[in-house]
Amino acid sequence: MASEVLKVKLNAGLSDGEVDLLTVASGHTYTVLNISLCETAGNAETFDLYIRDDAGANDYEIYSDQALAANATFEHTTRIVLEATDVLSGQTASSANVDVVISYLDQTL
Repeated sequence: MASEVLKVKLNAGLSDGEVDLLTVASGHTYTVLNISLCETAGNAETFDLYIRDDAGANDYEIYSDQALAANATFEHTTRIVLEATDVLSGQTASSANVDVVISYLDQTL
C-alpha cells in the first residue's frame, strides 16, 4: 500500500569531509521541502550541497562554495526529488560546525 509521511532528518556534524545527509531507502521517493544550514561556531564558511546519484556514481551540485556567514542560517526552500539510491551529501570548505535540518516527504509505492 502506498503511503506519504512527513519526516525530518537532523545532522549536527557538517564539516570539511563529505557527509551523507539523507539516503533514500529502496522503494521510496523523497521530496525535500526545506533544508536549513546553521553555522554554530562563529566562523564564516562556504559549503557544497549535492546529490550523489545512483549510489555515488555521479555527483550533481545544488550549491558550490555557497557563503554561510558566522552564526547565520541559510535556507533552501525549492523542492528536490530524490529516488532510490540517491544520496543528499554536503561538506564545508574547512573544519566547521554546521547543523543541518532537512524536512521531506517520504513516499512509498
